[in-house]
Amino acid sequence: MVVVPAPPTLDLELLDRDLAFLEECLRVALVEGGDVDVVDLVPWGGAALRPDRDGGDSDRAAVAELDDADVRASSIWFQLLRQAEIHAGASHRARTEDQQGLDGVSGTWGRILGDLVADGADPDRLAALVAGVRIEPVFTAHPTEAKRATVVEQQRLLAALLLERGRSTMAADLDDERQRATVAVQRLWTTGSVIIERPTVATERRRIIDLLVEVLPPAVDRHDRRFRRAWQTLVEGAGEGAGDDRTAGGSITGPPAWPAIIFGTWVGGDRDGHPFVTAEVTEQTLGELRTAAIGLQRARLDHLARLLSPSTHLCPPPAAMDEWIAATAAELGDAGAAATARNDGEKFRQVVNLLLARLPDGPTDRPYATAAELADDVVRLRGWLAECGLASMAEVDVVPVLRSVQTFGFHLATLDIRQNSTVHDRAISQLLVAAGLDGADFAEWAEEQRIAALEDVLASPRPLARADASVGDDADRVLSALRVFAAHARDHGVAGLGGLIVSMTRSPSDLLAVQVLAREAGLVVDTDDGPICPLPVVPLFETIDDLRGSPAVLRAHLEHPLTRRTLAWRRELEGTAEPIQQVMVGYSDSNKDGGIAASLWSVHRAQDELAAAGRELGVRVRFFHGRGGTISRGSGPTHRFSRALPAGSVGGDLRLTEQGETISQTYGDEARAALQLELLAAGTAGATARSERDGVDTWRSLMDVLATESRAAYRELVEADGFISFFRTATPIDVLEQSSIGSRPARRSGKATLADLRAIPWVFAWSQARFYLSGWYGLGSGIERMRAAGHDVDTLLARAFDWPPLHYLLSNVATSVASADPAVMRRYAELVDDEAARTRILDLVLAEHLRTEEMLEGVYGGPLAVRRANVHRRLAPRREPLARLHGHQIALLRQWRETPAEDPAHEQLLRRLLLSVNAIAGGLGTTG
Repeated sequence: MVVVPAPPTLDLELLDRDLAFLEECLRVALVEGGDVDVVDLVPWGGAALRPDRDGGDSDRAAVAELDDADVRASSIWFQLLRQAEIHAGASHRARTEDQQGLDGVSGTWGRILGDLVADGADPDRLAALVAGVRIEPVFTAHPTEAKRATVVEQQRLLAALLLERGRSTMAADLDDERQRATVAVQRLWTTGSVIIERPTVATERRRIIDLLVEVLPPAVDRHDRRFRRAWQTLVEGAGEGAGDDRTAGGSITGPPAWPAIIFGTWVGGDRDGHPFVTAEVTEQTLGELRTAAIGLQRARLDHLARLLSPSTHLCPPPAAMDEWIAATAAELGDAGAAATARNDGEKFRQVVNLLLARLPDGPTDRPYATAAELADDVVRLRGWLAECGLASMAEVDVVPVLRSVQTFGFHLATLDIRQNSTVHDRAISQLLVAAGLDGADFAEWAEEQRIAALEDVLASPRPLARADASVGDDADRVLSALRVFAAHARDHGVAGLGGLIVSMTRSPSDLLAVQVLAREAGLVVDTDDGPICPLPVVPLFETIDDLRGSPAVLRAHLEHPLTRRTLAWRRELEGTAEPIQQVMVGYSDSNKDGGIAASLWSVHRAQDELAAAGRELGVRVRFFHGRGGTISRGSGPTHRFSRALPAGSVGGDLRLTEQGETISQTYGDEARAALQLELLAAGTAGATARSERDGVDTWRSLMDVLATESRAAYRELVEADGFISFFRTATPIDVLEQSSIGSRPARRSGKATLADLRAIPWVFAWSQARFYLSGWYGLGSGIERMRAAGHDVDTLLARAFDWPPLHYLLSNVATSVASADPAVMRRYAELVDDEAARTRILDLVLAEHLRTEEMLEGVYGGPLAVRRANVHRRLAPRREPLARLHGHQIALLRQWRETPAEDPAHEQLLRRLLLSVNAIAGGLGTTG
């Protein structure tokens, strides 16, 4: 049988050319800087970009210790290779669309709309579908970004230069681009790559605001242009003649409705295990977000004013527009007079002048109270231009401003507050004690007793403590943060405020406790129907057991009178057809708890059952996916992720976290950010359109068994005698705990236990040592045990490529298996002194890796290196330089661990270790 390799997803010829160009820039930069000796240390790899030239053997003997210059040279080369791959990927997608049409690339608007049209969907149905799409990426600052902000900025510049170079033909332009690229590479070489000082929340906040202001507004514009083109070509152009000007791009009138794109953030609001996120930090964050948002709208309106130059004499405005100008100018007084005194004879510009004058930081004492008011006026301007026969101008010039206002408002991104349920328990306990009630051991009470006590508090008209009283550290911290939100809601409304997210939600009382705390903080307000909490209380179900018990918790929450009143109030606020309850599902802790197969299936099952529970009670569940940046923490190809969601669970909504290095990799520049937004929005539309069940009961029952068996195999490993010691010795986890790549501590409470360790360093450590354990362990044994027990597992595996949930699981595991390297695992395992434990644990790991690989090759019908050639093509040129770096890191780990902490060499070795961590992370493209 001939095994057919997967078609490439990169423009390989362009990849060779770009890498050669960047390598030459690096060579020039090194020679010019006097670093001639370093030239020989760079893993010049342009010839290693084909699978048959794999760049070396990772199973060779451990190399001699490298010097720091060698490590830095490899790190820089990895960065250049990654930039070349990004450009080659973009080029391949563009060429595919040119040759095959807009529906040629999976996951894009062209593919989704094309498939729906082919299935018989008419334009009205598609317009309604698109109008209901709402995506909300939520940016977090989890410690998974090992690159400094300066490095990310230079990578963004190189990406832009490669794009320019692809378009240039003049020799002078090419020389200029070469010089600028050389300087950018020189900056990378001379910039320290290790983050020496742990970043503050303020530092992380600045990075997120920069992304929201500089990258995402033009990315939304680019997304909209691609959506408009797909709509006109595949929906409006469907059935039309080949000469229709819409299919040829002659018309640029927009679709009936646009998918909603908004953004959220946790930076400055996520306080789960984060002692540095104080109430003051949250208040500063809300203020800076608002200031930046208003500045963004001012800049967009200023630009619009420069564009709208139609003369009143050539394009007489509608009478309604003249009346609006006169009335608004009079209302604004001196500011209105100043706005209309400019641009005489250009009344469209005068409209924009008046919009500018009404911005909250403008000169008038009658500013817009909400961004929705500004949006209404921009809609009016769009209509007036259309009335004057300038519809195309309205779409090209005005719609981007309207989208900016609708997307970023006066808040830029919604800010969530997240806190752990155990902290809320301690806060409630302190409040009860302060009120003279029996509550010291509230956390240990039975659920019925907890509910009764909380209901008594809600029924009482009196608070448990005075607003100015200090009743305990936990209560003070929780209430002060909620009071910041309450004050912001009174001053500016709730548009910029997200949810109150409860980590480790395990019972209905965990959610009721937050409502009690919100009332104590003045966040609960009275309405004609009774008190409501204007912000959603959001359960976060994280462990596998919590996911399994989540439907019962949600039902109890939705049946509570305070919740019902709140959801009804928010339905009116958001203008939705039905009440919406947000529910967050966690991928990271469920994976650490039970392994990847049990994690993904438990999350899938929970969504299905939670959505059904909501439907029973007349509520639509808006799922918030707590995905991390790696496969072990829920990541994976975006289009496959959306296809794998349970049918009936999406409902037009997709809210998900974007974490750590994922932000710089996926949203690093306008083009990549626009692509990610397109994949999210189009994928949401496609998932919403699916009405059929996501699998027959037979498959689902078999998946239940697979999840149980794989979890059992995984737990046998992590609970094995000596496993924790093996993990702490055979991986650089102790180095990561000393790193400064995020403002958050590596552990929630500082306890040296696996349960207390955050999922991020857990995954990061395994990837550094090339085990990638959390991305594959347990699946092979799960399949084997099912066969041994007589389950028809082959029926399940036969659906591997046409049942999206299974395809998503198997393809992600296959990527993790390929990224793992048994030869490197053995070398790290040599760090474990206990030979018996080392042999026992390593044998289990290697046997499971082989078992899983063989199972996957059976599913894919051939060697993974051939059937999944794109993954192996990416790994091939990195193999030899990574092998050298792994050997270097292992040698440093031995030295560092043997060096007393008081010895000055200990700190020097740690710094060198962190440099190796950064370089390996750059080569692999993942951290935690």
